[in-house]
Amino acid sequence: MDIHLSRLHFPVRSLGPGQRIGIWFQGCSIRCPGCISADTWAVTGGETPLELVLEQVCAWLPHADGFTISGGEPFDQPDALVALVRALREMSSGDILVYSGHPIESLAGILAQTDGLIDALITDPFELDAPHTRPLRGSDNQRLHFLTELGRERFSQYERDLCKSDKSLDVMFDEDGAVWFAGIPNRNDFHRLRDLLTDQGHSVQISADKAQNR
Repeated sequence: MDIHLSRLHFPVRSLGPGQRIGIWFQGCSIRCPGCISADTWAVTGGETPLELVLEQVCAWLPHADGFTISGGEPFDQPDALVALVRALREMSSGDILVYSGHPIESLAGILAQTDGLIDALITDPFELDAPHTRPLRGSDNQRLHFLTELGRERFSQYERDLCKSDKSLDVMFDEDGAVWFAGIPNRNDFHRLRDLLTDQGHSVQISADKAQNR
């Protein structure tokens, strides 16, 4: 089975507790205005055999505390998502957090196939004009669901207001010179970063710029 994959990264420290393996799906049917991951919207590209994904994950497992699966929209590839979380559960006792822009009410059929496999789930679309005061979420309309006792144990700490330690991002560098950030930035942080670097003579394009041109 293939997964349309945007990227893998380890360690991710800004999207859940501990050192996490980040798995980003490629392709999103929701396309929220203001999304910082517009580069993951395209539904083509990134075809990767599940076996290769698991091979890379296995190399990181001795140092990983859990997994964060985002995108893109993981539930747009339901068969691949189910196969992935089943395999991750067989490989590790670490917790699994999944992000979705869909409301949980529309995911009942897929979640029934993953009963006990996904520990925590963050749902609902990002709303650019909504307040942003809660950790792990881009806007306060998004909901954090505990689907297992492990999920409640690991993620109940995030049912609170943002604090200073939440305002961090993981930085990744690709071989082509692209720079990726993982985490939940404050509103317009990337626009301010782009403007700062542009003022210093750099040529910068952020994924939000690309989204405006689609």
